[in-house]
Amino acid sequence: MATNSPAAGEAATGKLSVRTKWALAGMVTGGTLAGLVGAGSSALAVYFARRVITPAARPADQEVLAVIQSDTGRQVILAATPDTTVDGVFSLFFAGGAGHARIGRIVSYSPAEQTVLREVEEVYSGNLADARRGWWSGATYPDPAALGVAADDVEIKVDGGTAPAWLVRAYAAASAAVWAIMVHGRGATRLEGLRAVRTAKELGMDSLLISYRNDGLAPSALDGRYGLGSTEWRDVEAAMEYAVAHGAREIVLFGWSMGGAIALQTADLSKYRHLIRAMVLDAPVINWVNVMAHHAQMNRIPYNVGRYGQLMLTHPLGRRLTGLSAPVDLKAMDWEARAVELRTPTLVIHSVDDDYVPFEPSASLAGKNPEMVTFEPFHGARHTKEWNVDPEKWERLVRSWLQRMLAPRNNPGSAGQPA
Repeated sequence: MATNSPAAGEAATGKLSVRTKWALAGMVTGGTLAGLVGAGSSALAVYFARRVITPAARPADQEVLAVIQSDTGRQVILAATPDTTVDGVFSLFFAGGAGHARIGRIVSYSPAEQTVLREVEEVYSGNLADARRGWWSGATYPDPAALGVAADDVEIKVDGGTAPAWLVRAYAAASAAVWAIMVHGRGATRLEGLRAVRTAKELGMDSLLISYRNDGLAPSALDGRYGLGSTEWRDVEAAMEYAVAHGAREIVLFGWSMGGAIALQTADLSKYRHLIRAMVLDAPVINWVNVMAHHAQMNRIPYNVGRYGQLMLTHPLGRRLTGLSAPVDLKAMDWEARAVELRTPTLVIHSVDDDYVPFEPSASLAGKNPEMVTFEPFHGARHTKEWNVDPEKWERLVRSWLQRMLAPRNNPGSAGQPA
């Protein structure tokens, strides 16, 4: 979601025409904000708004310096960054995403040279020795088989066609009564949910790892824009419909980052919301206004410009500049303000050093609705990498919490029993 300079914004959106400037000036009845930004700032506001909702390829911003063979196995020397200096298990994607290596523990770190030496646990595809740049990811495994679990490739009917998904069965002979539906985050794919599959399987849940509009696998939305949860929840509802048609009686939603925002909208709006037994949200977006304000500040975008960018997303007249087919209702997705309306038991896991989606709204949601929301802070995991830095803790927390949520209800024969 990070943006660049005003010059980069103008390059991305083109020169503002007189007509466009007038459109910007007229976006708010009475000109409440129109007088607060000039033409250059308007260009930056347009760019900022479009960056939030426009799918884009992951930048290869991680430098690969060398791959060496030692007595203990293969190792890689990387440029030291805030990501590569966090201990744990991660992925390095390279060769435009065609290459994928699982990177393990830190062997040594040189602050003076700004390099870090790490173990290479597995190369799933590509030639790591030829890699010069790539991107870092918490999506550690390439497919269910890499986890040692069998999966079926299934297709889910969604707007515009079908969306591929992986179905991991808890039992070979029959469907489970409770299904876990894994909802990945913005700019990620269904690989993100693989980290939760073993825990779900241990609890007797079938797992459905879905794709949704604009993620590169599912059909794109007609406008080619993210709805930040306001449109994507319909694809989760379609996945729930598939699950119910194939034996599910209850659902547990897992969501990472924007996937958390999508899960919250699903629990609020779906016709199947009564089937959602619980939600597990990892570094979720609870309040988009907070996230956007954070990114504006992080990129040194003036406050009024950032607010103007938000306004473009929410006002009908902003569509001509953002490309959205309909405004995004950020207020409806502010679960910090709507905390008491959340009636689905929810576990929120969030690292306190998350510099992409600040943790404070997650803690605030739990503080305002402790009956429904349990907040579990992590430290040193940055964004959505809580499992990567401490998989044992993540799995223990999720397992113990879900065991309580999935315990049989008072009525005999409850559908809440895992299987």
